[in-house]
Amino acid sequence: MLIGYARVSTHDQNLALQEDSLKKAGCEKVFVDKVSGVKNSRPGLSRAIDALRKGDTFVVWKLDRLGRSLSHLVEFINNLKNNEIGFKSIQENIDTTSGVGKLIFHMFAALAEFEKDLIRERTMAGLAAARARGKLGGRPKALDVKQVALAKTMYQNKEISVKDICKTLNIGKTTFYRYINEGKSDISG
Repeated sequence: MLIGYARVSTHDQNLALQEDSLKKAGCEKVFVDKVSGVKNSRPGLSRAIDALRKGDTFVVWKLDRLGRSLSHLVEFINNLKNNEIGFKSIQENIDTTSGVGKLIFHMFAALAEFEKDLIRERTMAGLAAARARGKLGGRPKALDVKQVALAKTMYQNKEISVKDICKTLNIGKTTFYRYINEGKSDISG
């Protein structure tokens, strides 16, 4: 059985072109969503997936109606394949139930892996360049060395409450205790 899926990003857009194409392609059921592709919650897609059975083929009008990224598409189509479900995209003329369609899909998968590797390499190069310029990643420290010393001194005073120390230094209790516990040996006594 051919199961179709159509999606538009906003309620103002019309699904007619996609639905007509999916029915013309032989889809017996067509599920629809009027929601951005970035959204994780797509009820129409969920219902379409629930309707699919071994030997069925999932059909979309165009690849971008299904996935947010190439890697997401590859993951989705691999899940279909693992459940012995075919995939077709009308506009791109991809059909994983044929030898040529499988080849094209594998090329997409290789491109997705290549894209992930490039992003990872660029990120690592950027971090290395930042470190070479003396920049460290992560969140800035809430307290400098003098403020940490002041916090520890105030904490040793026992007459000053933790609440007052935190208010004075403009930090939360969790942050305060993190600094206190870092140098626990300095405070013991």
